[in-house]
Amino acid sequence: MGIISGVLDATLATARDAGAERVTAVNLRVGEMTEAIEDALQFAFEALSEGTVCEGAKLSIEMVPPKSLCFECANEFEHDRFHRACPECGSYETMLLSGRELDIASIEVDIPDEEE
Repeated sequence: MGIISGVLDATLATARDAGAERVTAVNLRVGEMTEAIEDALQFAFEALSEGTVCEGAKLSIEMVPPKSLCFECANEFEHDRFHRACPECGSYETMLLSGRELDIASIEVDIPDEEE
């Protein structure tokens, strides 16, 4: 709920600033290492968006797999949450490059036509 609460706050502020009548879609990029559960995010979005300009909007979630860099051999590799050893040299001296992000990739809105 906390994650989606922050997403909705940012989305509502952006929609207000754009003069939007309603939000039609919110597209997120969520790293698998955040351990966020896609179904839980969907449920929270539906519950928290009730009564706002986001009510009825489509929430799309792109799950981003973990990717790390090996300090020993400079290999970049994807992995799961539990296996971060470099597949090339076996080193555990790695740095996570992606997989912990939580980004609003885009927001789609309806803006009323201005009559002249």
